[in-house]
Amino acid sequence: MVRTRDWAAFEEYVAKTMEENHIVGAAVAVAGPKEVLYAKGFGVKDLETGEPVDPETIFGCASVSKSFTAMAIMQLADAGLLSVDDPVIAHIPEFRLKGARDMNAVKMSHILSHTTGLPPMTRRQDIIDLDEHVRYIAGADYELLGDPGEYFSYCNDTFLLSGLIIQRKSEQLYRRYMTRHILDAAGMNRSTYNLEELEKLGNLSTPYVYNRQEQKHEKQRWPVLGTYEVGGGVRSCVLDLMKYGQIYLNGGLANTGVGIVSSEGVKRMWTSPMYPTGRSTWYNFGLQVTPNYAGLDVTLAEHGGSQPGVSSHFGFVPEKGITVAVLTNVTGVPAGAIWLAAVNVALGLPLETQKSVEVDCGASPEQLSRFTGLYKCDEGGQAEIFMDGDTLIVRREGQDFEAKASDERTLFFEAMGQQQVLRFYFDKKGMAPDPSGRPWAVLAGSRMLRRVTG
Repeated sequence: MVRTRDWAAFEEYVAKTMEENHIVGAAVAVAGPKEVLYAKGFGVKDLETGEPVDPETIFGCASVSKSFTAMAIMQLADAGLLSVDDPVIAHIPEFRLKGARDMNAVKMSHILSHTTGLPPMTRRQDIIDLDEHVRYIAGADYELLGDPGEYFSYCNDTFLLSGLIIQRKSEQLYRRYMTRHILDAAGMNRSTYNLEELEKLGNLSTPYVYNRQEQKHEKQRWPVLGTYEVGGGVRSCVLDLMKYGQIYLNGGLANTGVGIVSSEGVKRMWTSPMYPTGRSTWYNFGLQVTPNYAGLDVTLAEHGGSQPGVSSHFGFVPEKGITVAVLTNVTGVPAGAIWLAAVNVALGLPLETQKSVEVDCGASPEQLSRFTGLYKCDEGGQAEIFMDGDTLIVRREGQDFEAKASDERTLFFEAMGQQQVLRFYFDKKGMAPDPSGRPWAVLAGSRMLRRVTG
């Protein structure tokens, strides 16, 4: 393992971040083109036993799993069984979106990039049959955000249709296909979709949620995801994720010598921008991409994840052959910030370098007041925005943050040591503008929230 002063500074940063955000345990790994450069565990797996985390400790990966599913779709495309440009109904004829004008316009690429137009839905983890989930989507009560490709908004319920397509085309259960063709093929021997295997694998983290009101950690069960395992079911360790990263960096070839996916297929996952999600970022196929990071000729391809007892982040820098993974066992903590700090060290950049920085444009209280309202989605996320005197406040998950405007449709605030950005939508095709001049929706993180009051 390479240890330098930069990694020492990184470890100080991680220790401080963990203390400030009540992170029980975390693991970090960084690999170059040929070897693991850095791997370390921080904190403990379990507060009761005090056992330390190490690089082989298994955590949930949550939505980091989405790129695994997207890669499997590219495998099937290599085999000539489908194209990402196909209409979804070519492979799931019974698929329907309520209110959609033309189901042929909803492509495979839209479900892989969260741009179908379906908003976040009420989570139904009781559904274990992917065919039943198609019926749930068809019969649920919702209003589409827009036409396919018009808006980006995280929607696990359409993304999991990828799993049904994998199942139908391979004639195998989704989980069996993924285990054989990606996890096993890449030599990821400490990774699984199967909760029953976890105890046998051993060296497990204990999932926690930090209760801010009572200022204590609450132990969680490993979540039983039902059909949502398609977008969040991988449980792994950071060293296994280094093996997974090599598939992207070696043109689809795993370190085991097994060809997982074609070079063209794997590259399309991070070079086919579908929708801008920030000033410098795009969402592609199960990956968020930042070209020309820090003014350099390098690309960040990454994805985060969150579940009860999980905050995770994985990604790679293809031009430099670098892979980085961060896994933690507490919900809602800045795994992404730790990930970016590790990337910065690996690239020789200042630890605090960011993808973009929002700057206060000096909006007046009157201008700020147009953002006010309560914004919600059916999945449970919400943001309450209100004026406290001349100050704009964003209330999320019981915490209040002072917000500033960086332009006429963007707010930002500081939380967990990093900028959080809210991007607002004021006009919508086919809908009259609000008489008060307020927006109809906001993209908060990765989910579109509609204004319901205010």
